[in-house]
Amino acid sequence: MLTAFARAFRTPDLRKKLLFTLAIIVVYRVGTHIPIPGVNYKAVQTCVTEASGNQGLFGLVNMFSGGALLQITIFALGIMPYITASIILQLLTVVIPRLEALKKEGQAGTAKITQYTRYLTVALAILQGTGLVATARSGALFSGCTVAGNIVPDQAIFTTITMVICMTAGTAVVMWLGELITDRGIGNGMSILMFISIAATFPSALWAIKKQGTLADGWIEFGTVILVGLVMVALVVFVEQAQRRIPVQYAKRMIGRRSYGGTSTYIPLKVNQAGVIPVIFASSLLYIPALIAQFAGGDSGWKRWVTANLTKGDHPIYITMYFLLIVFFAFFYVAISFNPEEVADNMKKYGGFIPGIRAGRPTAEYLSYVLNRITWPGSLYLGLIALVPTVALVGFGASQNFPFGGTSILIIVGVGLETVKQIESQLQQRNYEGFLR
Repeated sequence: MLTAFARAFRTPDLRKKLLFTLAIIVVYRVGTHIPIPGVNYKAVQTCVTEASGNQGLFGLVNMFSGGALLQITIFALGIMPYITASIILQLLTVVIPRLEALKKEGQAGTAKITQYTRYLTVALAILQGTGLVATARSGALFSGCTVAGNIVPDQAIFTTITMVICMTAGTAVVMWLGELITDRGIGNGMSILMFISIAATFPSALWAIKKQGTLADGWIEFGTVILVGLVMVALVVFVEQAQRRIPVQYAKRMIGRRSYGGTSTYIPLKVNQAGVIPVIFASSLLYIPALIAQFAGGDSGWKRWVTANLTKGDHPIYITMYFLLIVFFAFFYVAISFNPEEVADNMKKYGGFIPGIRAGRPTAEYLSYVLNRITWPGSLYLGLIALVPTVALVGFGASQNFPFGGTSILIIVGVGLETVKQIESQLQQRNYEGFLR
Protein backbone atom coordinates (compact mmCIF):
# COMPACT_ATOMS: atom_id res chain seq x y z
CA MET A 1 0.00 0.00 0.00
CA LEU A 2 2.79 2.44 0.90
CA THR A 3 4.56 1.51 -2.34
CA ALA A 4 1.44 2.40 -4.31
CA PHE A 5 1.23 5.82 -2.64
CA ALA A 6 4.95 6.46 -3.25
CA ARG A 7 4.59 5.59 -6.93
CA ALA A 8 1.47 7.76 -7.16
CA PHE A 9 3.36 10.79 -5.81
CA ARG A 10 6.07 10.22 -8.41
CA THR A 11 3.44 10.38 -11.18
CA PRO A 12 2.69 14.08 -11.97
CA ASP A 13 -1.05 13.86 -12.75
CA LEU A 14 -1.75 11.47 -9.86
CA ARG A 15 0.24 13.73 -7.54
CA LYS A 16 -2.04 16.63 -8.51
CA LYS A 17 -5.11 14.50 -7.77
CA LEU A 18 -3.77 13.46 -4.38
CA LEU A 19 -2.86 17.03 -3.42
CA PHE A 20 -6.27 18.25 -4.58
CA THR A 21 -7.94 15.58 -2.44
CA LEU A 22 -5.86 16.60 0.57
CA ALA A 23 -6.84 20.25 0.04
CA ILE A 24 -10.54 19.33 -0.02
CA ILE A 25 -10.08 17.30 3.17
CA VAL A 26 -8.49 20.32 4.89
CA VAL A 27 -11.44 22.51 3.84
CA TYR A 28 -13.86 19.90 5.14
CA ARG A 29 -12.11 19.62 8.52
CA VAL A 30 -12.00 23.42 8.88
CA GLY A 31 -15.75 23.57 8.27
CA THR A 32 -16.41 21.07 11.07
CA HIS A 33 -15.04 23.62 13.57
CA ILE A 34 -16.96 26.75 12.45
CA PRO A 35 -20.06 27.22 14.67
CA ILE A 36 -23.34 28.31 13.12
CA PRO A 37 -24.94 31.68 14.03
CA GLY A 38 -27.13 31.75 17.12
CA VAL A 39 -25.14 29.22 19.15
CA ASN A 40 -23.42 29.95 22.46
CA TYR A 41 -19.99 28.46 21.71
CA LYS A 42 -18.80 28.50 25.33
CA ALA A 43 -21.89 26.63 26.52
CA VAL A 44 -21.44 24.05 23.77
CA GLN A 45 -17.81 23.44 24.76
CA THR A 46 -18.80 23.09 28.41
CA CYS A 47 -21.45 20.50 27.55
CA VAL A 48 -19.13 18.61 25.17
CA THR A 49 -16.55 18.35 27.97
CA GLU A 50 -19.16 17.14 30.47
CA ALA A 51 -20.62 14.64 27.98
CA SER A 52 -17.24 13.24 26.94
CA GLY A 53 -17.55 9.47 26.58
CA ASN A 54 -21.35 9.60 27.03
CA GLN A 55 -22.80 10.95 23.80
CA GLY A 56 -26.04 9.07 24.14
CA LEU A 57 -28.44 8.83 21.24
CA PHE A 58 -26.48 11.14 18.96
CA GLY A 59 -23.19 9.28 19.20
CA LEU A 60 -23.48 7.46 15.86
CA VAL A 61 -24.38 10.60 13.89
CA ASN A 62 -21.67 12.53 15.73
CA MET A 63 -19.15 9.91 14.64
CA PHE A 64 -20.19 10.22 10.98
CA SER A 65 -19.86 14.01 11.19
CA GLY A 66 -16.36 13.85 12.65
CA GLY A 67 -17.50 15.27 15.99
CA ALA A 68 -19.18 18.28 14.33
CA LEU A 69 -22.73 17.38 15.38
CA LEU A 70 -22.28 17.99 19.09
CA GLN A 71 -20.21 21.09 18.27
CA ILE A 72 -23.23 22.41 16.27
CA THR A 73 -21.08 23.67 13.39
CA ILE A 74 -21.96 24.43 9.74
CA PHE A 75 -21.03 20.83 8.83
CA ALA A 76 -22.88 19.40 11.84
CA LEU A 77 -24.96 17.01 9.75
CA GLY A 78 -21.91 15.89 7.80
CA ILE A 79 -22.35 13.25 5.13
CA MET A 80 -25.18 11.44 6.97
CA PRO A 81 -28.10 12.95 4.94
CA TYR A 82 -26.39 11.88 1.70
CA ILE A 83 -25.81 8.35 3.04
CA THR A 84 -29.45 8.10 4.09
CA ALA A 85 -30.67 9.46 0.73
CA SER A 86 -28.46 7.01 -1.18
CA ILE A 87 -29.75 4.05 0.83
CA ILE A 88 -33.37 5.17 0.38
CA LEU A 89 -32.95 5.54 -3.40
CA GLN A 90 -31.25 2.15 -3.57
CA LEU A 91 -34.16 0.54 -1.75
CA LEU A 92 -36.75 2.39 -3.85
CA THR A 93 -35.06 1.21 -7.06
CA VAL A 94 -36.33 -2.29 -6.30
CA VAL A 95 -39.87 -1.07 -5.56
CA ILE A 96 -40.48 1.70 -8.14
CA PRO A 97 -40.35 0.51 -11.80
CA ARG A 98 -39.38 3.99 -13.06
CA LEU A 99 -36.21 4.01 -10.94
CA GLU A 100 -35.41 0.44 -11.96
CA ALA A 101 -35.72 1.45 -15.63
CA LEU A 102 -33.41 4.42 -15.03
CA LYS A 103 -30.84 2.13 -13.44
CA LYS A 104 -30.82 -0.06 -16.55
CA GLU A 105 -30.34 2.91 -18.91
CA GLY A 106 -26.65 3.16 -18.08
CA GLN A 107 -24.81 6.44 -17.59
CA ALA A 108 -27.81 8.70 -18.33
CA GLY A 109 -30.05 6.84 -15.90
CA THR A 110 -27.38 6.83 -13.21
CA ALA A 111 -26.97 10.61 -13.58
CA LYS A 112 -30.73 11.05 -13.14
CA ILE A 113 -30.76 8.90 -9.99
CA THR A 114 -27.81 10.92 -8.68
CA GLN A 115 -29.82 14.10 -9.21
CA TYR A 116 -32.74 12.63 -7.26
CA THR A 117 -30.28 11.69 -4.49
CA ARG A 118 -29.13 15.31 -4.26
CA TYR A 119 -32.69 16.62 -3.96
CA LEU A 120 -33.52 14.03 -1.29
CA THR A 121 -30.28 14.89 0.55
CA VAL A 122 -31.30 18.57 0.80
CA ALA A 123 -34.79 17.60 2.01
CA LEU A 124 -33.35 15.27 4.66
CA ALA A 125 -30.85 17.95 5.70
CA ILE A 126 -33.71 20.40 6.30
CA LEU A 127 -35.56 17.77 8.34
CA GLN A 128 -32.53 16.69 10.38
CA GLY A 129 -31.32 20.28 10.84
CA THR A 130 -34.72 21.28 12.20
CA GLY A 131 -34.68 18.33 14.60
CA LEU A 132 -31.14 19.13 15.76
CA VAL A 133 -31.96 22.81 16.37
CA ALA A 134 -35.13 21.88 18.26
CA THR A 135 -33.17 19.38 20.35
CA ALA A 136 -30.48 21.95 21.13
CA ARG A 137 -33.07 24.60 22.08
CA SER A 138 -34.81 22.22 24.49
CA GLY A 139 -31.52 21.25 26.15
CA ALA A 140 -32.00 17.56 25.30
CA LEU A 141 -28.91 17.46 23.06
CA PHE A 142 -26.73 17.16 26.17
CA SER A 143 -28.77 15.40 28.82
CA GLY A 144 -27.39 16.17 32.27
CA CYS A 145 -25.37 19.21 31.23
CA THR A 146 -25.79 22.16 33.62
CA VAL A 147 -25.80 24.81 30.85
CA ALA A 148 -27.64 22.79 28.16
CA GLY A 149 -30.51 25.27 28.19
CA ASN A 150 -28.17 28.14 27.27
CA ILE A 151 -26.82 26.64 24.04
CA VAL A 152 -29.31 28.62 21.94
CA PRO A 153 -29.90 31.83 23.91
CA ASP A 154 -32.06 33.52 21.23
CA GLN A 155 -35.00 31.25 20.47
CA ALA A 156 -36.73 33.57 17.99
CA ILE A 157 -38.16 32.02 14.81
CA PHE A 158 -35.77 34.01 12.58
CA THR A 159 -32.73 32.64 14.47
CA THR A 160 -34.07 29.10 14.19
CA ILE A 161 -34.62 29.43 10.43
CA THR A 162 -31.12 30.89 10.00
CA MET A 163 -29.57 27.95 11.89
CA VAL A 164 -31.47 25.39 9.78
CA ILE A 165 -30.48 27.15 6.54
CA CYS A 166 -26.82 27.19 7.59
CA MET A 167 -26.85 23.46 8.37
CA THR A 168 -28.62 22.63 5.10
CA ALA A 169 -26.15 24.75 3.14
CA GLY A 170 -23.30 23.03 4.98
CA THR A 171 -24.64 19.63 3.93
CA ALA A 172 -24.88 20.81 0.31
CA VAL A 173 -21.27 22.03 0.48
CA VAL A 174 -20.13 18.69 1.92
CA MET A 175 -21.93 16.89 -0.92
CA TRP A 176 -20.25 19.21 -3.44
CA LEU A 177 -16.82 18.61 -1.88
CA GLY A 178 -17.35 14.87 -2.16
CA GLU A 179 -18.28 15.16 -5.82
CA LEU A 180 -15.18 17.32 -6.44
CA ILE A 181 -13.01 14.52 -5.03
CA THR A 182 -14.82 12.03 -7.27
CA ASP A 183 -14.41 14.15 -10.43
CA ARG A 184 -11.04 15.84 -9.96
CA GLY A 185 -9.45 13.88 -7.13
CA ILE A 186 -8.66 10.20 -6.66
CA GLY A 187 -12.35 9.23 -6.76
CA ASN A 188 -14.80 7.74 -4.27
CA GLY A 189 -15.30 11.20 -2.74
CA MET A 190 -18.24 10.59 -0.39
CA SER A 191 -16.61 7.52 1.10
CA ILE A 192 -13.33 9.39 1.64
CA LEU A 193 -15.13 12.17 3.52
CA MET A 194 -16.84 9.52 5.65
CA PHE A 195 -13.43 7.92 6.25
CA ILE A 196 -11.96 11.26 7.36
CA SER A 197 -14.91 11.99 9.66
CA ILE A 198 -14.54 8.70 11.51
CA ALA A 199 -10.74 8.74 11.60
CA ALA A 200 -10.79 12.27 13.07
CA THR A 201 -12.48 10.97 16.24
CA PHE A 202 -9.86 8.25 16.88
CA PRO A 203 -7.13 10.29 18.65
CA SER A 204 -9.46 11.88 21.21
CA ALA A 205 -11.27 8.57 21.86
CA LEU A 206 -7.99 6.71 22.36
CA TRP A 207 -6.61 9.40 24.64
CA ALA A 208 -9.82 9.35 26.69
CA ILE A 209 -9.31 5.62 27.27
CA LYS A 210 -5.73 6.30 28.36
CA LYS A 211 -6.85 8.98 30.83
CA GLN A 212 -9.56 6.73 32.28
CA GLY A 213 -7.14 3.81 32.71
CA THR A 214 -5.63 2.87 36.05
CA LEU A 215 -2.91 0.35 35.10
CA ALA A 216 0.50 1.99 34.57
CA ASP A 217 -1.17 5.40 34.31
CA GLY A 218 -3.52 4.09 31.62
CA TRP A 219 -0.84 2.88 29.19
CA ILE A 220 -1.79 -0.79 29.70
CA GLU A 221 -5.38 -0.12 28.64
CA PHE A 222 -4.15 2.09 25.80
CA GLY A 223 -1.81 -0.62 24.47
CA THR A 224 -4.50 -3.30 24.82
CA VAL A 225 -6.96 -1.23 22.79
CA ILE A 226 -4.34 -0.67 20.05
CA LEU A 227 -3.60 -4.41 19.95
CA VAL A 228 -7.30 -5.30 19.78
CA GLY A 229 -7.72 -2.73 17.01
CA LEU A 230 -4.93 -4.27 14.92
CA VAL A 231 -6.41 -7.76 15.34
CA MET A 232 -9.83 -6.45 14.34
CA VAL A 233 -8.46 -4.69 11.28
CA ALA A 234 -6.74 -7.92 10.17
CA LEU A 235 -9.97 -9.88 10.72
CA VAL A 236 -12.09 -7.35 8.84
CA VAL A 237 -9.64 -7.23 5.91
CA PHE A 238 -9.67 -11.04 5.73
CA VAL A 239 -13.48 -11.31 5.72
CA GLU A 240 -14.06 -8.29 3.45
CA GLN A 241 -11.76 -9.80 0.83
CA ALA A 242 -13.31 -13.28 1.14
CA GLN A 243 -15.59 -14.29 -1.72
CA ARG A 244 -17.15 -17.34 -3.29
CA ARG A 245 -16.26 -17.52 -6.98
CA ILE A 246 -18.91 -19.31 -9.03
CA PRO A 247 -17.41 -20.43 -12.38
CA VAL A 248 -19.24 -19.37 -15.55
CA GLN A 249 -18.56 -20.79 -19.01
CA TYR A 250 -19.68 -19.04 -22.20
CA ALA A 251 -20.45 -21.16 -25.25
CA LYS A 252 -18.81 -20.46 -28.59
CA ARG A 253 -20.89 -18.68 -31.22
CA MET A 254 -20.17 -18.45 -34.95
CA ILE A 255 -20.98 -15.06 -36.47
CA GLY A 256 -19.98 -15.16 -40.12
CA ARG A 257 -16.54 -16.74 -40.24
CA ARG A 258 -15.54 -15.61 -36.79
CA SER A 259 -15.92 -17.45 -33.50
CA TYR A 260 -17.00 -15.52 -30.42
CA GLY A 261 -17.27 -16.60 -26.80
CA GLY A 262 -15.85 -19.77 -25.36
CA THR A 263 -14.32 -17.88 -22.42
CA SER A 264 -14.39 -18.76 -18.73
CA THR A 265 -15.06 -16.29 -15.95
CA TYR A 266 -16.67 -16.28 -12.53
CA ILE A 267 -19.31 -14.50 -10.43
CA PRO A 268 -17.72 -13.15 -7.21
CA LEU A 269 -20.13 -13.42 -4.28
CA LYS A 270 -18.65 -11.69 -1.22
CA VAL A 271 -19.11 -13.20 2.21
CA ASN A 272 -20.13 -9.77 3.48
CA GLN A 273 -22.27 -8.80 0.50
CA ALA A 274 -24.20 -6.14 2.44
CA GLY A 275 -21.20 -4.20 3.78
CA VAL A 276 -21.82 -1.89 6.71
CA ILE A 277 -25.43 -1.03 5.81
CA PRO A 278 -27.07 -3.64 8.16
CA VAL A 279 -25.17 -2.14 11.11
CA ILE A 280 -26.35 1.38 10.20
CA PHE A 281 -29.95 0.17 9.75
CA ALA A 282 -29.96 -1.70 13.07
CA SER A 283 -28.43 1.22 14.97
CA SER A 284 -30.89 3.72 13.47
CA LEU A 285 -33.88 1.49 14.20
CA LEU A 286 -32.86 1.02 17.83
CA TYR A 287 -32.41 4.79 18.24
CA ILE A 288 -36.03 5.51 17.24
CA PRO A 289 -37.84 4.21 20.40
CA ALA A 290 -35.20 5.78 22.66
CA LEU A 291 -35.53 9.10 20.81
CA ILE A 292 -39.35 9.00 21.10
CA ALA A 293 -39.08 8.21 24.80
CA GLN A 294 -36.68 11.11 25.30
CA PHE A 295 -39.14 13.64 23.90
CA ALA A 296 -42.30 12.01 25.26
CA GLY A 297 -43.87 13.61 28.28
CA GLY A 298 -45.14 11.92 31.40
CA ASP A 299 -43.83 8.78 33.07
CA SER A 300 -45.64 5.91 31.35
CA GLY A 301 -44.68 2.25 31.61
CA TRP A 302 -43.41 1.91 28.02
CA LYS A 303 -41.17 4.95 28.48
CA ARG A 304 -39.63 3.46 31.65
CA TRP A 305 -39.11 0.13 29.86
CA VAL A 306 -37.45 1.76 26.81
CA THR A 307 -35.25 3.95 29.02
CA ALA A 308 -34.15 0.98 31.12
CA ASN A 309 -33.57 -1.53 28.28
CA LEU A 310 -32.92 0.25 24.97
CA THR A 311 -30.69 3.19 25.88
CA LYS A 312 -27.76 1.29 27.43
CA GLY A 313 -25.43 -0.50 25.06
CA ASP A 314 -24.47 -3.15 27.62
CA HIS A 315 -28.03 -4.23 28.48
CA PRO A 316 -28.79 -7.87 27.47
CA ILE A 317 -32.07 -6.92 25.72
CA TYR A 318 -30.32 -4.19 23.73
CA ILE A 319 -27.48 -6.55 22.75
CA THR A 320 -29.89 -9.30 21.67
CA MET A 321 -32.10 -6.99 19.61
CA TYR A 322 -29.08 -5.29 18.04
CA PHE A 323 -27.56 -8.62 16.98
CA LEU A 324 -30.84 -10.00 15.59
CA LEU A 325 -31.57 -6.79 13.67
CA ILE A 326 -28.12 -6.88 12.06
CA VAL A 327 -28.64 -10.48 10.93
CA PHE A 328 -32.11 -9.64 9.59
CA PHE A 329 -31.00 -6.55 7.68
CA ALA A 330 -28.01 -8.42 6.23
CA PHE A 331 -30.36 -10.95 4.60
CA PHE A 332 -32.84 -8.21 3.69
CA TYR A 333 -30.28 -6.02 1.94
CA VAL A 334 -28.67 -8.93 0.09
CA ALA A 335 -32.13 -10.03 -1.10
CA ILE A 336 -32.92 -6.62 -2.63
CA SER A 337 -29.44 -5.82 -3.97
CA PHE A 338 -28.67 -9.14 -5.70
CA ASN A 339 -31.32 -10.68 -7.94
CA PRO A 340 -30.42 -14.29 -8.85
CA GLU A 341 -33.17 -14.49 -11.49
CA GLU A 342 -31.88 -11.39 -13.29
CA VAL A 343 -28.30 -12.71 -13.23
CA ALA A 344 -29.46 -16.10 -14.54
CA ASP A 345 -31.47 -14.46 -17.35
CA ASN A 346 -28.49 -12.32 -18.41
CA MET A 347 -26.23 -15.36 -18.43
CA LYS A 348 -28.73 -17.30 -20.55
CA LYS A 349 -29.12 -14.36 -22.96
CA TYR A 350 -25.37 -14.27 -23.69
CA GLY A 351 -24.86 -18.02 -23.78
CA GLY A 352 -23.35 -18.42 -20.33
CA PHE A 353 -23.88 -21.30 -17.93
CA ILE A 354 -22.52 -22.67 -14.65
CA PRO A 355 -20.83 -26.07 -15.23
CA GLY A 356 -23.15 -28.82 -14.05
CA ILE A 357 -26.17 -26.48 -13.68
CA ARG A 358 -28.82 -26.03 -16.37
CA ALA A 359 -29.42 -22.48 -17.62
CA GLY A 360 -32.51 -20.55 -16.55
CA ARG A 361 -34.44 -21.33 -13.39
CA PRO A 362 -32.02 -24.02 -12.03
CA THR A 363 -29.20 -21.44 -12.25
CA ALA A 364 -31.26 -18.88 -10.33
CA GLU A 365 -32.07 -21.47 -7.64
CA TYR A 366 -28.41 -22.46 -7.36
CA LEU A 367 -27.28 -18.83 -7.04
CA SER A 368 -29.94 -18.20 -4.38
CA TYR A 369 -28.85 -21.33 -2.48
CA VAL A 370 -25.17 -20.30 -2.51
CA LEU A 371 -26.02 -16.71 -1.57
CA ASN A 372 -28.04 -17.82 1.45
CA ARG A 373 -25.23 -20.16 2.56
CA ILE A 374 -22.54 -17.46 2.51
CA THR A 375 -24.82 -14.72 3.91
CA TRP A 376 -25.15 -16.61 7.21
CA PRO A 377 -21.45 -16.35 8.18
CA GLY A 378 -21.38 -12.79 6.79
CA SER A 379 -24.32 -11.67 8.93
CA LEU A 380 -22.98 -13.39 12.06
CA TYR A 381 -19.60 -11.76 11.45
CA LEU A 382 -21.26 -8.33 11.20
CA GLY A 383 -23.18 -8.93 14.42
CA LEU A 384 -20.08 -10.00 16.34
CA ILE A 385 -17.99 -7.10 15.03
CA ALA A 386 -20.72 -4.64 15.99
CA LEU A 387 -20.76 -5.97 19.56
CA VAL A 388 -17.11 -5.05 20.13
CA PRO A 389 -18.06 -1.62 21.58
CA THR A 390 -20.23 -3.43 24.13
CA VAL A 391 -17.31 -5.57 25.26
CA ALA A 392 -15.16 -2.43 25.47
CA LEU A 393 -17.91 -0.69 27.40
CA VAL A 394 -17.77 -3.38 30.07
CA GLY A 395 -14.02 -4.00 30.02
CA PHE A 396 -12.60 -0.48 29.70
CA GLY A 397 -15.47 1.81 30.65
CA ALA A 398 -15.36 3.28 27.15
CA SER A 399 -18.18 5.02 25.32
CA GLN A 400 -20.63 3.15 23.11
CA ASN A 401 -18.77 4.57 20.09
CA PHE A 402 -15.54 2.74 20.89
CA PRO A 403 -12.78 3.91 18.51
CA PHE A 404 -12.31 0.39 17.13
CA GLY A 405 -16.02 -0.39 17.12
CA GLY A 406 -17.79 -2.35 14.43
CA THR A 407 -19.21 0.46 12.31
CA SER A 408 -16.07 2.58 12.32
CA ILE A 409 -13.67 -0.30 11.57
CA LEU A 410 -15.86 -1.65 8.75
CA ILE A 411 -16.02 1.76 7.08
CA ILE A 412 -12.34 2.58 7.65
CA VAL A 413 -11.12 -0.73 6.24
CA GLY A 414 -13.64 -0.82 3.38
CA VAL A 415 -12.89 2.71 2.19
CA GLY A 416 -9.16 2.21 2.66
CA LEU A 417 -9.12 -0.95 0.54
CA GLU A 418 -11.26 0.67 -2.16
CA THR A 419 -9.05 3.79 -2.29
CA VAL A 420 -5.87 1.74 -2.61
CA LYS A 421 -7.43 -0.31 -5.42
CA GLN A 422 -8.39 2.87 -7.27
CA ILE A 423 -4.88 4.30 -6.95
CA GLU A 424 -3.36 1.03 -8.17
CA SER A 425 -5.74 0.87 -11.14
CA GLN A 426 -4.85 4.44 -12.14
CA LEU A 427 -1.16 3.56 -11.83
CA GLN A 428 -1.64 0.57 -14.13
CA GLN A 429 -3.24 2.85 -16.74
CA ARG A 430 -0.12 5.04 -16.75
CA ASN A 431 2.60 2.45 -16.32
CA TYR A 432 2.58 -0.47 -18.78
CA GLU A 433 5.91 -1.89 -17.72
CA GLY A 434 4.32 -4.87 -16.04
CA PHE A 435 2.39 -5.80 -19.19
CA LEU A 436 5.36 -5.43 -21.54
CA ARG A 437 7.70 -7.80 -19.68
